[in-house]
Amino acid sequence: MRTKEKLLQILEKNKNNWISGEETAENLSISRAAIWKTVKSLRNDGYIIDAVRNKGYRLVSEVDEITELGIWKYLSPECRMLDIHLLTEVGSTNVLLRQKADEGYQEGTVLIASMQTDGRGRLGRRFYSPADTGIYMSLLLRPVTIQPEYALRLTTIAAAAAAETIELASGKIAAIKWVNDIYLDGKKVCGILTEGSVGMESGQIDSVIVGVGINVYEPEKGFPEEIKETAGAVFDKNIPDGKNILAAGFLNRFMRYYLSGDFDSYIAEYRKRCFILGKGISVIKQAQVKRGIAEDIDDDCRLIVRYDDGSVERLSGGEIKIN
Repeated sequence: MRTKEKLLQILEKNKNNWISGEETAENLSISRAAIWKTVKSLRNDGYIIDAVRNKGYRLVSEVDEITELGIWKYLSPECRMLDIHLLTEVGSTNVLLRQKADEGYQEGTVLIASMQTDGRGRLGRRFYSPADTGIYMSLLLRPVTIQPEYALRLTTIAAAAAAETIELASGKIAAIKWVNDIYLDGKKVCGILTEGSVGMESGQIDSVIVGVGINVYEPEKGFPEEIKETAGAVFDKNIPDGKNILAAGFLNRFMRYYLSGDFDSYIAEYRKRCFILGKGISVIKQAQVKRGIAEDIDDDCRLIVRYDDGSVERLSGGEIKIN
């Protein structure tokens, strides 16, 4: 742990109380000048830290800054095996983590960026990922017994975990649009992109990248014109530690479902939040549109659709729109 993170940990434990610069320097085995330099660096990150002669330093309040320390303090024991890496800016966390997977990185590697310049969603769409307003996270999995047809389950596990986390943090009802979008108050606040690599000889999944993008806050200048009517954010004001709570909460819930090996345990949570069930939808396949009713989600997470012509289909993927 770096000096900056160690000092922040001390300040957070004594929030709104004074800590001695001299004693803190001694505890960290650094000079008082180094303490002052570190305090200035934390202030540059947005932390409000008072400094008074003969009193020391005091963390008055904090911005919502995602940090490794901030995430770790909310992680459950089953997530202690995760290897978390924070990035200021990246093209795409999924693309970078795919490269890391090919280099032999282990299951549990997590990349979290404050900004993506080439964020991607399903069907090749762009995922808007501006600086400092969201969480852009990718998790590497190396399942050993899961066949390719079960990849859909990992997407729906991620959706259930994200919805539960967002609902608890925001106090609002989080809804899922099959298969991978999370909505609050009728607007999309989270998207999920799961990408698998199948071994040529085994025919089984060699590695999976689960990508999650969460709009934590609305950008200062608003969302771009093309998505401003459909995009929303989890919080409408600054929430201290909000990003850390969301990131850790998602990892806690996802890993609990994943490590349990009981993929049925999350189905009820997913179904009850899926807001398209019972509604008229249009299924779009290769530029063809077919109308019907979204009846249910089966135990393999496929969407059961009864079309207007009476035929029934179980969808494992594709694009749908609510009529």
